Amino acid sequence: MQGKSRLRQMVVAIALAPTPAFAIDEALLPRNLSPWGMFVSADIIVKTVMIGLAVASLVTWTVWLAKTIELRRKGALALRRTRALEGNMTLAEISSRAGDARDAVAQLIQSCAREAELSGGILDDGLQERVALRLERVEAAMSRQIARGTGVLATIGATAPFVGLFGTVWGIMNAFIGISESHTTSLAVVAPGIAEALLATALGLVAAIPAVVIYNHLVRGIANYRALLGDASAQLMLLVSRQRDHREFRLARAAE
Repeated sequence: MQGKSRLRQMVVAIALAPTPAFAIDEALLPRNLSPWGMFVSADIIVKTVMIGLAVASLVTWTVWLAKTIELRRKGALALRRTRALEGNMTLAEISSRAGDARDAVAQLIQSCAREAELSGGILDDGLQERVALRLERVEAAMSRQIARGTGVLATIGATAPFVGLFGTVWGIMNAFIGISESHTTSLAVVAPGIAEALLATALGLVAAIPAVVIYNHLVRGIANYRALLGDASAQLMLLVSRQRDHREFRLARAAE
């Protein structure tokens, strides 16, 4: 009899015991914790942060596509024109072949030919110095032009993690506010805010990491393009020097 009485007491105690907190929490947890569901249910500030990071990521990939196409096209053209400068041609022939083209090497050729024209065809050391100055200025202008748009990648790579962190802090703050207003520590109150906060952090990293990688890749491509322009300038300086030496040689033979 005593054993049956104890068994009844244990059954009654189990029946009257409070339901475990995790069981209640699981019942109260929101069903849709997908990224889109978390975005829809997020606070307006967190939504703004997420939209801004998504736009930044779109800008990153747009700049990558545009600058990659531009670098390949201009790099191939610069390489072709630079190789043409290695042939046995005069400055006038090179300038006539370049025509009115607006690519970088063509502008180097046109600038060099313009300075030779303004110098009255006098090929001396002064002309070489003036040509070198002109080529340097054209190179700097073309380098700035090809690098245009890459600065935004550096900005995104540097600031996106902090923007995502701001969304994280805001989401966690809202979670604690929800706990305070509901007077409960239920996971159903805490989980959505924390999930939204972590989603903002993830989007910040998704925007920042590709931006840094793409920026470094484009910087290397731009450096190679600048090297091609440097080679073209060197070839033009050699061409001017050869023409000067040939003229002096012809004058010396005529004097004999």
